[in-house]
Order: sequence, then structure tokens, then C-alpha cells
Amino acid sequence: MLAVRTARRFISPRTLLARSFASSSEDYDIVVIGGGPAGLALAAGLGSNKFTSQFRTALVEASNLNNIRTWNEAPGHYSNRISSLTNESLAFIQCSWVHVESGRTCPVEAMQVWDGVSDARIHFLPSDLSRLPTTGEAPSSMATMTENLNLQRGILKRLDELPTVELLDSVKVENIEHGPDEGSNWPIVKTSNGRSLRCRLLIGADGFNSPVRKFAGIASSGYNYDTHSVVATLFHPERPNHASLAHMTQFNSTTAFQRFLPTGPIACLPLSPIASSLVWSTTPSIAGALKAISPETLAVFINAAFRLPEPALHELYASLLSSHQKSTPLLAEEAKAIVERAEAAHSIQPHDARSSSIQTHTGVPPEGAHSFPPFVIGIQPKSIAGFPLKYSHAESYIGTGKGARTVLVGDAAHTVHPLAGQGLNMGLADAAALVNCLEHAVATGADIGSYTALQSYVRARYMPNQSLLLATDGLHKLYGTTSSPIVWARSTGLEVINELGPLKGALMGVAGASPETKTAVWNTLATGVENLVSAGDVLRALGGGLKDTISKIGTNVLQNGANVVRKATR
Repeated sequence: MLAVRTARRFISPRTLLARSFASSSEDYDIVVIGGGPAGLALAAGLGSNKFTSQFRTALVEASNLNNIRTWNEAPGHYSNRISSLTNESLAFIQCSWVHVESGRTCPVEAMQVWDGVSDARIHFLPSDLSRLPTTGEAPSSMATMTENLNLQRGILKRLDELPTVELLDSVKVENIEHGPDEGSNWPIVKTSNGRSLRCRLLIGADGFNSPVRKFAGIASSGYNYDTHSVVATLFHPERPNHASLAHMTQFNSTTAFQRFLPTGPIACLPLSPIASSLVWSTTPSIAGALKAISPETLAVFINAAFRLPEPALHELYASLLSSHQKSTPLLAEEAKAIVERAEAAHSIQPHDARSSSIQTHTGVPPEGAHSFPPFVIGIQPKSIAGFPLKYSHAESYIGTGKGARTVLVGDAAHTVHPLAGQGLNMGLADAAALVNCLEHAVATGADIGSYTALQSYVRARYMPNQSLLLATDGLHKLYGTTSSPIVWARSTGLEVINELGPLKGALMGVAGASPETKTAVWNTLATGVENLVSAGDVLRALGGGLKDTISKIGTNVLQNGANVVRKATR
């Protein structure tokens, strides 16, 4: 039986019956715990959907959401919590996106990704998007960068338009318990302001240490990476609009750069023509030392980390750690001197694109300058921060038994290494799938909190998330070694993919595809690279014709990848 909404309160026969058992509790259809981007987007999705908007929904958040509503960063300055949103994510939040400040967003139209040991490189350019074998219009960008606060503020404005969603902020969850009577299995959320919220479905969007997951008795497996991420907002000189270099200027202002170093990847993500976001994953000791040095010295390290040969970075790291242990932070001039010695030792000339000399990055850029991120000339005050990285995946997304009527989304269900920039996108995909699941439950008259009704959500999200988690974890481990055979194999695979334009287009466009298409394309690619590694081992042993074999394997990968995308778009 479908719900009937009266005076903005959901009332059903089951609700009226249940109130006789627990008159002190307020009854809701859905309670969402957690007001991060994924939780807010889920609440907005529920309130916007014509089927699920009939539910009485509450969102409980411990922080004061008015601080986000009134957030107003100065023009040209940015919050250091940045996310890359795929086209699929933007489609889900389109009703909220109209409230996001567009001037604080930036499209990602190109990518440069390279191996820090071998310098093998793959370029994703806008021209590759046009080669995407799809029946629809090619997307204009791979992704869109925005501050999390800008996104959350936009979603809150959308939520203000939705009468059936109630926001309870500045309220902590004190306890979650079961109904007091036998047969009353609706979860009851006890809050710090004395309220009791009883609900047909409890959704945990409450992060890695999820109280909802604990209440549901859902185990989570994983481990801490021996890696921390350092984030900061970087400033660059504006590239000159020289006619012969127009393509470099245009792409660099909307290009993402990522270099895979053995200590972890370093990424520079575009925010504007003169600003970008740093995400540098490295060892805890190096991360701690980087956060302790001055912004001027950190800028020297960032420029060097993108440009110096990997062996040359060892001396820089050694000096950094030594000075940090002595509580005498390395000065910018000292760091520059170490970099200059390393450049001289590796025959890097002052006007080389790999040079860290500021003179190299003024005027007409040297040849190859577009292969590296813009030169860092400053770092926004108070933007430098760091956090440890984790890998985790809940054993289930829905509770059973005493933990019934619960479901997990976002970081409450999984945490992923940031090297692929997919953490928030995974959470938004969870939210979209759950809204679709609940819509189907309403349309078929099912109980929205039942295990059976929630199974379609698990089927839609668990394996795609697991595939992406494993792929990202594998990349982290693959690029964390300097073993020659592995470096050779990964570098050859990267170079082969770089020559396969249509497959590159598929990989660029897959970010906006369905979860099934994403998994299929990445599985096809992984199989092709595994075949390449196996063939490479044999050919190196036999001295055979590697080029012909690579060409054959690459063609097979391309054909299979194209077939996957074609089937998905029929």
C-alpha cells in the first residue's frame, strides 16, 4: 500500500499501529545519518524523486550546517577539500548543481599521467573524447572539479526547496536501538537534543567510523595504507596567450597532472587558470615533514616532485627528513640549492621543461612545458593539511537480524585510495542506486526497509565498488615498486594504451557511464594489460618481436573495449 501524506507528515496504517507501541518516538519513513556530500545528495535525491518524495525523511548531522550555508571564500582562494565529479555524478545531482557557484568549478578536459621511474606517459586529450564509440553526444569534459563546500552549499539550497526532508543539524546521535516490543524492529535513533526518531529505514552516510554500521552489526575488512595524503591550494603564473602556444595554454588551465612515484602519486588538479589543488600521497614520515616546512619550501618540493628524475628526489627527501628530525625545518634556499645540484647531475639545463628555475616558466615556455603542471609560485595560507589513507569495504551494505532496516552508502560502506579521485563519485553512485531501489519498492508496493526490497541496491553497487577498490589498490601497489621487470611491464602497457586513441576515448568517457559499463571496460583493460605482461616476459626471454605482439594485443584490447561501450549504449 502506498503512503498517504497529510499535512507534510507521512502516515500509513503501519505507522498508526506502531505508534501504539512507542508513543514517545517520532515516526519517519527514512532517517539519514550524516550530512557530508553523499548524505546530503541522497536526501536531496529522495526529496526530488516523484516516488520517494512522499516519504517523511530526516537527515541528522552533528555539525552546524549553517556554517556551510554562509560559507563565502574570497575570490581566487579555495577550500583544500576538492572533489572531481564525473558526468554520471553530475547527472544525479543536476537539481542541486544549478545552485552550485559555477565560477568556483573547473572542467577537466585533459590529463597527463606518467610513471615516475620510467617516464612512460599517457595523454588524455579533448580530441580523444570525440573518438568515444557512443551513440550519444560526446561529453565536453572528463570531469568537473569543485570544492566540497561549494557542492554542499548548493545541495543545501536544493534541500530548502524540498518540504518532505527535515534537516536536524548540530545534533549528535547518542544511541541507536531497537523498538521496545517484540515484532517492532524499526530502528530508533536517540539524539543529543532528546529526540527519538523511529524509522522504517535507517541509512548510514556517517563515514568510516559509522555508528549505523556498528548498530547493524556489519563487519568491515581492510587496512591502513602506510601512506598519508598532503593537500594544499597552489598558485601559478598565468600562461601567456601566445598564438603558437594557444593549445598549451588552453589545455594546461583545464588539465590534470599525475605522476606515480614509488613513494606515492602526486597530482595537480585544475581550479582556475592560476590555481590548482595538490594531492600528494607519500610515506607518513615524508608527509609529516612536508607539512612542517614553510609554504615557500613546500613549493620547491612540489615543483621538483613533478620534474626531477626519481633517483634525484632521494637526496631531497633525505635532507627534508634529516632537518625535520632535528627540528630545524629546511629553508627554501637550501631546498633550491639541492634541486640545482640534482639538475646539474642529470644534465637538466636552465631552460629545460624539467627545470625548477622560475626563469624557465616565464615568457615563452620551453618545448615540452605542456607535459608538466604549471610552476608553483605560491601556496594559499592555511591550506596545507594531511590525512592518513585507508582501504576498507563493508561485508554487506544492508543489515539483517537485529540490524535489519539499515543500509550503508559512501564512506560508511567503503573507503578508497584517492589516486583515482573516485571516493565521492562512488558515494554519489551509491546514493543514486539507492534512490532507484526505493523508487522501485514504492512502485511495487514493497516495504522499503525489507531485506528483499534493498537487494537491488546491493546488486547494483557492491561488485562495481569492489572492482574499483581492488583496481585502485592494485595500482597503488603496482606503482609502489622499482623492480625492473614490473616497471618495464607497467610502462609498456601505459605506452600501448597511449597509442590506442579509441580506447583512450572510452576510458575518458567511462567516467560518465553506468556502473556496469565502468566495470566491464576496466576489466577488459586489465585483461589486456595482464596479457601484455605475460607476453612481454616470454618475448624478453626469447628475444622475439615485441612490437608485433604488442600491436596484436593492443588491437584485441581496443576491439573488446569498443564492443563493451557499444553494447552499453544500445
